[in-house]
Amino acid sequence: MILNIIKKTSAAFLLMALATPAMGQDLIARQAPIDKKMRAVDSIAIQRLFQQEQIQQQFEDLEDPAAELYPDWEDSGINLYGNVQLPKDYQIDLRGFCMPTSNRIVTSNYGYRKRFRRQHKGIDINAYPGDTIRAAFDGKVRVVDFQAGGYGNVVVIRHPNGLETVYGHLSRHLTKQGATLKAGDPIGLAGSTGRSTGTHLHFETRLLGEYIDPAKLFDFAAQDVTGDFYVFKGRGRGTVMGKHEAGSEVAVNEEVSYISSESEAAKAQAQKDTRVRIHKVKKGETLYSIARKHGINLKALCRMNGLKTNSKVRVGQILKYS
Repeated sequence: MILNIIKKTSAAFLLMALATPAMGQDLIARQAPIDKKMRAVDSIAIQRLFQQEQIQQQFEDLEDPAAELYPDWEDSGINLYGNVQLPKDYQIDLRGFCMPTSNRIVTSNYGYRKRFRRQHKGIDINAYPGDTIRAAFDGKVRVVDFQAGGYGNVVVIRHPNGLETVYGHLSRHLTKQGATLKAGDPIGLAGSTGRSTGTHLHFETRLLGEYIDPAKLFDFAAQDVTGDFYVFKGRGRGTVMGKHEAGSEVAVNEEVSYISSESEAAKAQAQKDTRVRIHKVKKGETLYSIARKHGINLKALCRMNGLKTNSKVRVGQILKYS
């Protein structure tokens, strides 16, 4: 009898010992999905917090863009930085750029213009009346003004990357002083207001009021930037960095317009650009007379400009002929 009880008791303990690991495994198995869910919840919470911080930072950047670089915020004039100390070098982030106009033809480059006997401190891009002009980067509108003897209807935007961009000769403003913008937002319509000889966009890029040749930063023919970054180095000097002409240095003489570069890619691009020739239509001219003047076939001229042989041209219209 006692022996039977001992045997039964031993068997019971043995079953319990065998069952314990299984019960523990069941408990762990039941807890595992809960742990995964908690980890997922934690990941989502962290991600949302990170996104909120990014949004807050972007908001602060647009409310007071490049605050670490500019001494103050002025909306009474375009260039107010004559006595500001320029940084020895400053990296400008060109990512997130949007072309201010979809037109690819540059009608007047940066530099000294003999015809007007003065420095051209931006570039002129062909445009048609009413074309939408857009913000080049995220930023905040500093100036919305009209200058009869200069820029005409003009907009100046300061960007978090340190640049200020200037858009001149607009026919109409589509933004207001103090507005915060995203790259690509409409800011005006193309026109010929102010000191202008025809409809176009006058476009400038500046850092603390120091002019930078926009062609160093943007390839208008390709509708792209020249690199991911541009390192500004003192007056009129800088280095392009990134996907295009990494490490090439460019310089501009303030009296004579030229771009010097050791980059073969830059030289090739410069040679390519010289092959694009344009003609600004004058009063009384026709497609036939323009084609004859430049010694090209009428159909070829029309094909290059997307026109028909019987199309009428407007005074001031820009046509490519090579």
